[in-house]
Amino acid sequence: MSSRRSTSVSARSTNDSGAHFLVNSTIARQLVRSCAVGCSGTVVELGAGAGAITTHLAATGARVLAVERDPELLRRLRRRFDRERCVSVIGTDIGRFRLPRTPFVVVASIPYGISSMTCRLLFGSVPTALRCASLLVEWGFAKRLTEPVPRTAELAWWNARFTIELCRRVPPRSFSPSPTVWSAQLVARRNTEITGNSARALRVLLLTAYTEPTEPARAVVRAAAPGLTPHHFLRAAGVDPSSPARRLTPQQWSSVARALADDSRLHWPALPRELGRRWR
Repeated sequence: MSSRRSTSVSARSTNDSGAHFLVNSTIARQLVRSCAVGCSGTVVELGAGAGAITTHLAATGARVLAVERDPELLRRLRRRFDRERCVSVIGTDIGRFRLPRTPFVVVASIPYGISSMTCRLLFGSVPTALRCASLLVEWGFAKRLTEPVPRTAELAWWNARFTIELCRRVPPRSFSPSPTVWSAQLVARRNTEITGNSARALRVLLLTAYTEPTEPARAVVRAAAPGLTPHHFLRAAGVDPSSPARRLTPQQWSSVARALADDSRLHWPALPRELGRRWR
């Protein structure tokens, strides 16, 4: 969430979701610039608060969907942006918001308590029209999300489908009330090569790899695609067949998935409608 500095907003921001309201306009401008928001695009702001980021988004001329659930903050947003035709203020929970089906970007300051849920919505959904996301999240969460080899299959899925970069640390004084820890700006850009059959192959590979992390890559591919010689696909993807599954990066698994997806002999199971729950 984000807002102008004010006593009433600061008092309301100490809630169970871990909301801290952005008050640094320089950081807000950097968030908007990092996704190259343009006048012809659609941008979603999740947790708009009182509009600190929304102000800079509106200035781009883009179609802005500002999502906020708090009734008082909703009234402030609607009053503040009543004359901005490009801004639509939507009163709902982030988890219930339906993302656009046409290309869009996301710019948001995410409450700490719902970071995983929000990223699951953005990076786990299949199919998705999300092109780019610029997010403020808690520093520790950002570090876990951007590890070269993620800890879980779900995190690997997100990182294989999006290039997620940790751009900068953001000090506590940039928010009101100030959190006890630093935050971070993440920028995620969609990997457009992981769609359809390659996405289905990738899911099977990751589930297999994270179930048997000490097995070599060749064993993972053999289990995921029985009857085929794994060495051919692994070498085509630039992966050593003897490398332990736990050492392969999401980008390496996505390369293997694309190689496997090109083989017409293989048939991959459809992706579940609620993919997030299937990783846990």
